[in-house]
Amino acid sequence: MKTIAVLSRKGGTGKTTVAIHLAVAAEQAGHTTALIDLDPQASAASWRDIRENKSPAVISTHASRLAQTLHIAKDNGATLAIVDTAPHTESAALDAATAAEFAVIPCKPALIDLKAIGSTINIIRLANVPASIILNGVPARGNVATQARKAISHYDVTCAPCEIGSRIAFNYAYTAGLAVQEYEPRGKASGEIREFYAYIAKEMGV
Repeated sequence: MKTIAVLSRKGGTGKTTVAIHLAVAAEQAGHTTALIDLDPQASAASWRDIRENKSPAVISTHASRLAQTLHIAKDNGATLAIVDTAPHTESAALDAATAAEFAVIPCKPALIDLKAIGSTINIIRLANVPASIILNGVPARGNVATQARKAISHYDVTCAPCEIGSRIAFNYAYTAGLAVQEYEPRGKASGEIREFYAYIAKEMGV
């Protein structure tokens, strides 16, 4: 079983959205996926509670139980685990990054987010885990994504070649207990998620 940690020391970057959609994309690609929710707000677990489809499995747990939870997921047949972490907690983020083969760092293309990303990058360097930044919540118009890529480039961390747009479909899907691939399979949001998952799968060899 391989593990992806979704990390950001800043709140509001879309960690749970990215984690949920990667988990559904992995299931659709043939994986048995465990989505592990370490955030005390339990947003992924709340999504699971209103979801009719029982997969992917969502497990809400404390960071101190992460290793045991990953073992349980593997013993129950999971081939991929995705860990949704809480913001502002360095030790929990480090635990998740250390347990992972790959880390995903969602970042919105706004100045406050770009300035805050350094503390998350420090975590992946401490954990010595390969990682990729994904620009999330990108406006449909303007060149803010290009500017954000330039700002990120000095960190020497890969930025995914694709982006996830600011799309209302994500909100509608979440409140229905769905991912956008299920809510609007042919929509732009679905295409962006499929492209991002394909990129991550290639990077990880899964």
